[in-house]
Amino acid sequence: MRSHQAGELLLAETAAAAGTTSERAHAMLEVLRRVVPFDCAFLALADPLGHRYHSLVSLDLDGATVEFLSGPQVARDIEATGTDRDRPPVGPSDLPYPAEELPTWAECLIPSGLHEGLGVGLFAPGGRHVGHLAVLSGSRQPPSPAIRRRLGRLAPVLAHGIDPMRSLLAAARLVRGATAGVVLRADGGCQALPGLPADALLVLRSPVLAAARERIGDGQVYSSFLWPVGGSHAPGGHVRVTVLAAPEDAPPGLTAVALLSAANDLRGLTPRELEVLGFLVEGCSNHEIARALVVAPRTVAAHLEHVLAKLGAPTRTLAAVRAERDGLYVPPLRGCGRA
Repeated sequence: MRSHQAGELLLAETAAAAGTTSERAHAMLEVLRRVVPFDCAFLALADPLGHRYHSLVSLDLDGATVEFLSGPQVARDIEATGTDRDRPPVGPSDLPYPAEELPTWAECLIPSGLHEGLGVGLFAPGGRHVGHLAVLSGSRQPPSPAIRRRLGRLAPVLAHGIDPMRSLLAAARLVRGATAGVVLRADGGCQALPGLPADALLVLRSPVLAAARERIGDGQVYSSFLWPVGGSHAPGGHVRVTVLAAPEDAPPGLTAVALLSAANDLRGLTPRELEVLGFLVEGCSNHEIARALVVAPRTVAAHLEHVLAKLGAPTRTLAAVRAERDGLYVPPLRGCGRA
């Protein structure tokens, strides 16, 4: 009993440890084996975009088995057995029909000499589906009720250890004073970032998120720009938008984090000058900027004269470089007006 308690404590410590998600996952399975005996195990992340899973780590499974378990059939069988829901672990002996009727068992696990095991969905607080764990055995003896209860009790700990939001939150902490944030998804959607509130600027199909996606979509890992609050004339001032590409160990469906923070030290630049700088960063000429803003070219030239002085830049090229480097510009909603 004490060894089980010690193992559970060690598992909690391992789940909270630093490192990559895959490193934690492998270490957790090694510890879990001490308190929930198994011959093989498969741990996968739930795809945030659909009903599939991405293999994270496995123990003592051959390559062909891992490949099968990473395929679409397993997702269908997980759904059929209800282990994609937040419920106690389920094994073959719990099914109302022979396990051989499930392709995963009939075509993969039983031919590999695996006859029993438990599958459990992994869920973060709030019901967010994080992943799936299967612990497998060559024995034909079903797992005991005590082992089932133990695995069910440890499922939230395992979910915390592989939660992909942890790496995204770690990235978000790099932005001091962040007041709101969302996670950008590869399908064009977005979802909440735990620990940070939502904001009206960070909603689906908002121009802010469109600008964020454009700046991170060309391979950049970091971008920062300004956004006017209350309209183009910024009656509510500006906020800073920071976009960080998702870390390498995040699921493929999550692409970036977009964060809002206070806009400090605008170098005395006016809302219009910040707008002009956005076109300058895009490489627009004075005439193109004038057409986009519906003003005279001489007005643009006057704005640029003020911009160069405030940024201490002798040329428009250097001004654009400094503006992009320091995030001192508002991305244009319209292009340069090129044909």
